[in-house]
Amino acid sequence: MNTLRAVMRWAYYLFAFLGMLTLLVLFTPVVSWWAQAYAGPIHQPGGDTLIVLSAAADDEGGISYSSYWRARAAASAWKSGHFKRVLLSGVSGAGIFDFMVAEGVPANVMVTESRSRNTHESALEAASMLRNMPGTKVLLTSDFHMYRALRVFRKAGIQVTPMAVPDVLNSAENWDGRFCGFETMLMETAKIADYEVHGWM
Repeated sequence: MNTLRAVMRWAYYLFAFLGMLTLLVLFTPVVSWWAQAYAGPIHQPGGDTLIVLSAAADDEGGISYSSYWRARAAASAWKSGHFKRVLLSGVSGAGIFDFMVAEGVPANVMVTESRSRNTHESALEAASMLRNMPGTKVLLTSDFHMYRALRVFRKAGIQVTPMAVPDVLNSAENWDGRFCGFETMLMETAKIADYEVHGWM
């Protein structure tokens, strides 16, 4: 009987916690605050080389939701006339390349690197490629990813200016996207901790 009461008590605490968490995520701006803290200022700086980090591919091998927002922002940044060249890095770089060509970005200004499987590898691959690309560099990635990506690239010796793309911030504008955004922020926080342990940032 005592064991049953203990189980019931812990179940009560668990459901109370989950209820409070649900209310917090759905009805407060906590997800937006979290994403904004990782993103830093949302603006569109100019430079010579725009570095675009792709996200993982979707289940059908196309560009994912995050890669789509990054591709849109990259195409817009190019059309603004601030950049001379674009470096697309990551496994979905080819998909972003196709999207940007369809949006009117000349193919001959883009270089694609698709060997890297994570942010750390992207920074290492980009470091060797950027030696032949003089001038200022701007790093474009999603809001939730910018905190980690910026530090990883600088750790690799690449001085970049951040250009964060609203991703979780867009999702969090609607209540039905806030749990997805919350999950993304939790996963990103775990990755930050892992990168800190490995000394990659």
